Amino acid sequence: MRRLLGGTLGRWRELLRTVMIVRLAGNGARPDALIDLLVRDAPDGCLVLDAAGRVLRTNAALLRLAAGVDLSPGSDAALLFEPISRSVIWQKVVQLLRGQSVEVRAERACLAAEGEVHVLVSADPVGDGAIDGVLIRFIDITPQARLEAQLVQSQKQQAVGQLAGGIAHDFNNLLTAIMGAADAIATRPGIDPDTLDEATQIQNGAERGAALVRQLLAFGRQQTLQPRALAVNETITALASLLRRLLGEAVRLELDLEQPGRVIRADPTQLDQVLINLAVNARDAMPDGGVLILRTGHLTLYRGRTTGSETIPPGRYVTVEVADTGTGIAADVLPRIFDPFFTTKREQGGNGLGLSTVQGIIRQSEGYLTVDSSPGQGTRFRLHFPRWDGAVDAPVATAPPSVLNAQSDGRVLLLVEDEEPVRRLAARSFERRGWTVLAAESGEAALSMVATTDGLIAAVVSDMVMPGMDGASLVRALRNRPGLSAVPAILVSGYAEETLRREIGTQSTIFVAKPYLPRDLVERVEAVVAGNVPNAV
Repeated sequence: MRRLLGGTLGRWRELLRTVMIVRLAGNGARPDALIDLLVRDAPDGCLVLDAAGRVLRTNAALLRLAAGVDLSPGSDAALLFEPISRSVIWQKVVQLLRGQSVEVRAERACLAAEGEVHVLVSADPVGDGAIDGVLIRFIDITPQARLEAQLVQSQKQQAVGQLAGGIAHDFNNLLTAIMGAADAIATRPGIDPDTLDEATQIQNGAERGAALVRQLLAFGRQQTLQPRALAVNETITALASLLRRLLGEAVRLELDLEQPGRVIRADPTQLDQVLINLAVNARDAMPDGGVLILRTGHLTLYRGRTTGSETIPPGRYVTVEVADTGTGIAADVLPRIFDPFFTTKREQGGNGLGLSTVQGIIRQSEGYLTVDSSPGQGTRFRLHFPRWDGAVDAPVATAPPSVLNAQSDGRVLLLVEDEEPVRRLAARSFERRGWTVLAAESGEAALSMVATTDGLIAAVVSDMVMPGMDGASLVRALRNRPGLSAVPAILVSGYAEETLRREIGTQSTIFVAKPYLPRDLVERVEAVVAGNVPNAV
């Protein structure tokens, strides 16, 4: 980029020098005509100013770049630049007009044009000794500026994602122990009301902490998703009654669903969460009431489309639009709405993770999110999901608990967990349901335990991340032993399921995210043993 810019600026200065030589030679050629020719045919934007800094001439390339800006002869050229760039650039232009020696080369600027237009600016004085004006050249670098903005956003997401992934495992271990102990207290026979209330408060606090971790993981695109083929129109219709209750009487919900409806592949729970988050934000933007429209459609792109810092690649998409008639978003706030922890509702308890979570869920689902808004004109979020041409998935059936209990009697479970409180709580929950539990604190200890066990193991529950042998390696090692080649396995972790899918490469294995309630883990294991294996990795 720098080499290209240096070459073009060098050729530009040579042409300008030729014009000045013609002027000084006085050979009868009209220098104004030469400058007109130089400006008119230049591939980049050009602007000629008089000694007062007013517009004399422009070319078609600049008019295209600066669409919507008044560049008629005599207009104020300083208004061509956005205020953020104007002071630096215009100060140097004024110095040139005053005859001062100053270099204006490759200065970055943003034009006050329709849409965001970034340019590199160079300027040279025009005159025979005395300065008659300035010739300014503009090189469009908008595509590069957008790529830089996307890179910065990607680096933010990566940093938060790494932070979230780093703390999620240990934090979720703590939350699992807290939630499990509180649940054991709350379900104890003969518990008094005060103790039950306190145990419930502990559970609620732990669940709020777990929700915060999930939001961080969603922003960092490391959240556990369970994608299914969904009919978009049916999903929105089923959610509409809940949304109407959330919006209240002052906000009217309208559905504009394109027929025939189309199918996407996404996690139904997370898609509902995305729509609920956007609907609640829209409600808050309409304090005096208004209309919220959920609209579905389709889009086929034959070339990439860039909106703000988001570039949607070519392909076939199903679109979901969430549009409101609210107060809109200020221009200085709009570029920051997806930043983590940025919020304009700090006093109302906002944590700044709502929209960043929405964006993370959509991108983890291989979709794209764009937004259009202006003060007083409402806001429109548009979700783009890759179109899915397969059939809609049927709801996952689960076996009744009574059947599972009957089938689990007398079974042996291998439980591997390096966190002692979590291991103890889980083992106690399985034993209450009639399981014989072999509890080990590591993968190596689990293999030694299996070697001394006469009976067959009905199932394996293992933490994924442990010192020494990890859960995936343990499952592979167990399935290489006689009689255990098809043993059902459940891997538990605070990390994303997608990461585990790449690492495990095994069948009859399911994933359970931390934190969890021990009784939920028991029911999941019994469902696997009964032959119902949802979410196979």
